[in-house]
Amino acid sequence: MKKILVIGAGGQIGTELVLELRKRHGVNQVIAADVKEECTDALKDGPYVKMDVLDKEHVQEFIKKEQPEDVYLLAALLSATAEKHPEFAWKLNMEGLFTILDLAKEGHIKKIFWPSSIAVFGPTTPRVQTPQYTIMEPTTVYGISKLAGERWCEYYFNKFGVDVRSIRYPGLISYTSLPGGGTTDYAVDIFYHAKKSGEYTSFLTNDSALPMMYMEDAIRATIELMDAPKEQVKIRSSYNLAGISFTPEDLALAIKEIIPIFKIKYEPDFRQDIANSWPDSIDDSAAKQDWGWKEKYDLKAMVQTMLKNVDPSKLI
Repeated sequence: MKKILVIGAGGQIGTELVLELRKRHGVNQVIAADVKEECTDALKDGPYVKMDVLDKEHVQEFIKKEQPEDVYLLAALLSATAEKHPEFAWKLNMEGLFTILDLAKEGHIKKIFWPSSIAVFGPTTPRVQTPQYTIMEPTTVYGISKLAGERWCEYYFNKFGVDVRSIRYPGLISYTSLPGGGTTDYAVDIFYHAKKSGEYTSFLTNDSALPMMYMEDAIRATIELMDAPKEQVKIRSSYNLAGISFTPEDLALAIKEIIPIFKIKYEPDFRQDIANSWPDSIDDSAAKQDWGWKEKYDLKAMVQTMLKNVDPSKLI
């Protein structure tokens, strides 16, 4: 059985990805790696290694020793946090990618997954049903690093045959881990506050439409892309991926159907400018055509699942 390494396993995507991969491939075949000394409780049933993706020598030594066939590189500083620490964000988001790409180029890794984001788009990008190929002029350091990463992934595939695969994630919604510093994180945070106090203050305006996706769909898409035959993966920069597009007001109304007393108010902050530079909705027809992508969760199903499962006691 093949060995799999997930770097950045303690984050929002990583936790659920590791759990699903362990279900499919066996607990001991999937190594979780993160910069923290200890892994989250959810991942303690399987192997864990403390790994700083910027410690190039350690990453190289570990991968050469363990020889994982697949590496999922999720370690990154997200949009809102990256704006506060732009130089470190660029360093983290880019140097880790080069380390993994070079290891694959040298034959130590067979397949790489690296996530991109809707942050690669900018204010000049068509906002409605944003095409796979379009104007890309990001205005955030996170978006700039992701756009650069897409180009390098495609370069390493074309130049060296590195089998690297990528998805431009929309905002991701999950109850397994707390928000991690993204502009779309209001759509996770709101559920904790709805259950805890019945009210929430949004840092985006009521009509800020953004592409979102329930985490279960995102994890399934990631694994389906990695499992697809190589010849079906025709885009080596990154695939557009869509799920649900909604505004904070749409989400609040859906929550009110289940919690009638719920109230929301709006106090936009610096994250509003980031949201304004991103698409309202995404055209993911290329992913559907090439490897059969199809989302399962709509807004109603996502809201019901989140309200059933979030634990408001986890809020700091």
